[in-house]
Amino acid sequence: MYIKRHLEKTVIDLSKAFPAVLVTGPRQVGKTTMLRKISSGKRRYVTLDNPMVRDLAKNDPELFLQRYHPPILIDEIQYAPEILPFIKIYVDEHQNKGDFWLTGSQLFHLMKDVSESLAGRVGLVNMLGLSQSELTARDNRPFITTYDTLSEREFQPPNVLEVFRRIQKGSMPALYETEQDTETYYASYVSTYLQRDIKDLTQVADELSFMRFMQVCAARTSQMLNYSSLARDVGISSPTAKQWLSVLVTSGIVKLIEPYSHNTLKRIVKAPNLYFMDTGLCAYLTRWNNPEALELSGMAGAFFETYVISEIIKSYYNAGKPLPVYYYRDAEQREIDLLIEQNGVLYPIEIKKSANPSQRSTKHFNALEKAGLKVGTGNVICFISDIIPADRKNFFVPVSII
Repeated sequence: MYIKRHLEKTVIDLSKAFPAVLVTGPRQVGKTTMLRKISSGKRRYVTLDNPMVRDLAKNDPELFLQRYHPPILIDEIQYAPEILPFIKIYVDEHQNKGDFWLTGSQLFHLMKDVSESLAGRVGLVNMLGLSQSELTARDNRPFITTYDTLSEREFQPPNVLEVFRRIQKGSMPALYETEQDTETYYASYVSTYLQRDIKDLTQVADELSFMRFMQVCAARTSQMLNYSSLARDVGISSPTAKQWLSVLVTSGIVKLIEPYSHNTLKRIVKAPNLYFMDTGLCAYLTRWNNPEALELSGMAGAFFETYVISEIIKSYYNAGKPLPVYYYRDAEQREIDLLIEQNGVLYPIEIKKSANPSQRSTKHFNALEKAGLKVGTGNVICFISDIIPADRKNFFVPVSII
């Protein structure tokens, strides 16, 4: 069963504007499946996973393009970046829009190669796993906190256990297309990731230590990044921890949300917050294989926050929009989980695993106003059943609306 992806329209639109479109994202989020679905058999398909095809692309790119001529979908382009300059030559000669669709499962060196070879010729698309709106067949819109926008969204009152079932299951399409055991799936996923992306394409030699590093990072999802703490718990140096985290970030496994900075803000914390982009993978790495147990655990709040933030990020990626998100924390321990910046206005968001959050949940929003910043409507995303005012400016919002 194919689940329609919101990025389909973005890819089609970019294909009308650029000779090449590159879809990047973690393994198995559905990049190839989506592109083959919307090409409807009218485009040649070739994967560089095939060793013989990869060898041709690397060692004789010109012959490769003669053999596999456009319009074409080239899968796993990171295995043969040598072909990118020849794609540039081809598109400059032919000037056809949408000739090349490319996918890349990780970005270790890919974006540098693309920016050097195809600058101005390629439309870039970031793809993550299935979003809540895709699973419910709802229209995608980049999330914003204003009441007028929220009131237009369709939603059902949230059920705590149903949300945590989704959190524990994660967002990989394969888990929704056919019934299968999530633990078995993610064990295979991690094994493939370690073997093919980590061992083959990076300088990480110790797979067992890297696996331990992933587990330690997963246990810190929704926390402020501390390289020294990560390094100490894994038994590696801080520079190694920084290098290995960059691998997780550039392969789309982890997202770092940077703190908001402005010249009127004083004594703000400068370290980013760390989030796993697939809560199912995070649950597997931290050994939560039961949604009921996870919902009652000490990590429930961290997983809920991770889920909400990943859904908001997907809403921007799926619309092909820039990601304008930050967080706020200062030396006085005032913290705001997420800030969305649009047109010079900050929209603050707090995330609470509660059906009856306190009216004081918005108390830190005024730290932004006191600094002279322009602040819009704020939200407290929680398990409330409807959109309800928290005060004159802010709203409690059900998680099922994101």
